[in-house]
Formats: sequence, C-alpha cells, structure tokens
Amino acid sequence: MNAIHAKHDLKTADPATFALVEQTMPDPGANDLLVRVEAIGMNPVDFKARVGFGKDGVLGWDACGIVEKTGHEVTGIQAGDRVYYAGDITRPGCNAEYHLVDHRIAGLAPKTLPAADAAAMPLTTITAWEGLFDRLGFVAEAGANTGKSVMIIGGAGGVGSVAIQLAHWAGLKVYATASRPETVTWCKSLGADITLNHRNSLEEELKATGATGVEAIFCTTQVERHWQSMAESILPQGKIVLIDDPGEALDLTLMKNKSVAVIWEFMYTRSMFQTDDMAEQGKLLVQVAELLDAGTLVTTRQETLKGLTPENIRAMHVKQESGAMMGKQVLVV
Repeated sequence: MNAIHAKHDLKTADPATFALVEQTMPDPGANDLLVRVEAIGMNPVDFKARVGFGKDGVLGWDACGIVEKTGHEVTGIQAGDRVYYAGDITRPGCNAEYHLVDHRIAGLAPKTLPAADAAAMPLTTITAWEGLFDRLGFVAEAGANTGKSVMIIGGAGGVGSVAIQLAHWAGLKVYATASRPETVTWCKSLGADITLNHRNSLEEELKATGATGVEAIFCTTQVERHWQSMAESILPQGKIVLIDDPGEALDLTLMKNKSVAVIWEFMYTRSMFQTDDMAEQGKLLVQVAELLDAGTLVTTRQETLKGLTPENIRAMHVKQESGAMMGKQVLVV
C-alpha cells in the first residue's frame, strides 16, 4: 500500500520532507479495524508531532473510511461499515491507503455526509466535547446549560469551530474570539452569540458587551498572550480548559483569589494510556454522527485537496503552520 512518510529534521517546504513510500499491508490486532482510507483531515498536531516531537514516519490523525477486516475482539463494527476517528498518536498515522485503529476510539460515520465532510470532524470534535463536557463539566444535552456562559478563544479554528456548535447546542451563551471579517461571520454562523476581537484586550471586549464575566473559558490557542485577560474575565470559582502548549511559564497565582480551576484537555490521553473509559471516544463520535445527520451540527471542512501525494500533504502542513486556518483541511485519498 502507499503511504506518505514525513521527516522531522527538514523544513516543511523542502521537497524531501514528505515522500511517497510503499508499505506492507498491516494485519489488525485483536481490537483493531483495518480501514481503507477514503479521506483524511489535517490538524496542528500533524506539524507539532513532526517538528515539536521530532516524529518521523506516517502522520495523520483524522480519517474516514471503509472497514476491510476486524480483529477477533471487535464488537459493534463489521467489515463494510464506514467509520470515522482520530486515531492514536502512539501508532502510525492515517496518511496512507490503509490504516489500523482500535475500534473503541472509532465510530460509525454520519450516514448523510460524504467521507470528506466526516473526516474533518473527529479530532476537533473529541477535543471540543471532552473540553466542554468532561473537563469544564457542562451537561452534554440539548439546552441543558441555559443561563451559563463560555468564552471560546480561537473560535474560527478547528477545535473552536466545533466547540461553538456544541456549546450552542448545549444551551450556553457563547462568546467566541475572532478578528477578521470572514472569521467573525464564520463564528456567528456556527452559533456564537457574541464575537470578541482577540487582537484587543479580551476583558475590555467582554465588558463592552455588558457582561461582568463568564463561568468558563475554552482556550484553544495563544495561552500566554491571553492569560491575564482570562484571569480578569473568568468569574469566581470558574473553570478554564487549555489545549495549546504555552510558549512560556504561566503565573497560576493569577487564578488563586477567584479559586479558578485550570484544566488540561488532551484527546489522546485515553488511547495513549489505554484508560478504562477509552471507549467513551467511540461513543461520543456515534452521538455526534447523529447530530450531524440531524443537521444540528455541520461539518467544518473548508478546504479540500485530492490525491495522496507528498505535494498535497506538504501544502496542508504549510497552511497549518501559518496559524490562519479557518475550519478544517481535508484530503480525499
């Protein structure tokens, strides 16, 4: 089978950084699905794994495809099913024609969406769902959190684009940050009640809306830049969830007087440590597929490339590194 191999020690623009390689078809383990990949999504973790973690090999952690074979302990999914998933960062990625994934972290794909639309969703959806409901503690039901509010920093990015939709569905008042006309329009179309310009002081932007603060903050990017503003904007006994590594040390004492809880969300924790609740990721993907099929949520796919080539993968990495991506990039294999 064909796959795209990446090298960590070369610049993204270097033609030798990504190469098409031939690999042996993998056999599924007891809990694995062998998936014929139809489409893959691109995320910041792809270039972070290559550059930040020094990872060589096949990258890619968002996929939608058809199950070809299953391991002997797999239940609920069978050959011929279309699945979508974000995979496991400790295993080879999905920038390949075929891919192995543990069935517990995969879900049946939305029936009404093409593979490209489905492939845009898993990683960002799992991150947004776990951040809002497992970490911040909001109730994962339609309208269940009416009267409460959340600020989503980086509203137009991959995670932010899903978090806005899920928070809106769950009844939260959503303040999303965006600075360009197109990203403001995008955030509002997804359900943001109010947008705040993150190029300005966020606490001042928030005060200008008449709000005294928010119960929770979901920070998807530039933690250190907004740390002081978060301390000013969060209400007493509020919660902040972080997903992006800060570029410098954070002063946690800023959160002490308000007794603020600062929580990390890393969607690979469950698969990385094979936690007892690992199957919760597959379950939430099934629930999200139902919401997508109902039109309650929409795909965040914004750019589509065709063909599993080094040139296409390189172009997607370049765009991710720019930090200007709105929604998600998808490659149709």
